Amino acid sequence: MGPYHGGPESRKRSPWGILALVMLTGLAMMRNGVDVPLGPPQPASAAALDGRPDPAAVATDVAIVKPLPYAPMARLRIPAIKVDAPVVDVGLDQDGWIAAPPPQDPNLAGWYQNGVAPGQRGTSVVVGHVDNHAGPAVFYGLGSLQKGQHVEVTRYDNRVAVFEIYGVEVFAKNDFPGARVYGDTGHAELRVITCGGGYSKANGYDGNVVVFARMVSTR
Repeated sequence: MGPYHGGPESRKRSPWGILALVMLTGLAMMRNGVDVPLGPPQPASAAALDGRPDPAAVATDVAIVKPLPYAPMARLRIPAIKVDAPVVDVGLDQDGWIAAPPPQDPNLAGWYQNGVAPGQRGTSVVVGHVDNHAGPAVFYGLGSLQKGQHVEVTRYDNRVAVFEIYGVEVFAKNDFPGARVYGDTGHAELRVITCGGGYSKANGYDGNVVVFARMVSTR
């Protein structure tokens, strides 16, 4: 696991530019995952974004839900894969890159606190480990999610934002579409990200699994 080491030009980018660059190198993922014969599940073709390159086009297919005001993220639930995890805030480390949630706790996710809060207009980002040296971690099953399933975010204002999945994709880290993943669709969106693709002991995982979801209700 390690930060993205870019040149001087890359360090002038905005925090969202930094986020995209660091994510594509596995910013919050274990580079030396556990050896699991079949590896974590990978997204099925049926879960892809319908061939439309811009998530904003997909987001216009649903009724608009009024965004919530700012409130930090406290907990994440994904019932379909039995995820019920506390969330810690993650920011930038001393080198200016996104810090990872601690790998020692396998049931822990990290919310990028310098970005959008879940439920606000814009794209909120949650990251977590697919595994650690002891075995599968919080987002091991992320690649098995399907369209129409829900992700529930509990916020510190005691509101719950419910997001519906409309796409699950795996992207190579050396060709990560940052604008496509993190772009503002005009609605309250969520991205849940972990490592995926092929794995080797020498280089870790060569891709990232990304879940695309939009807010469909609150309570």
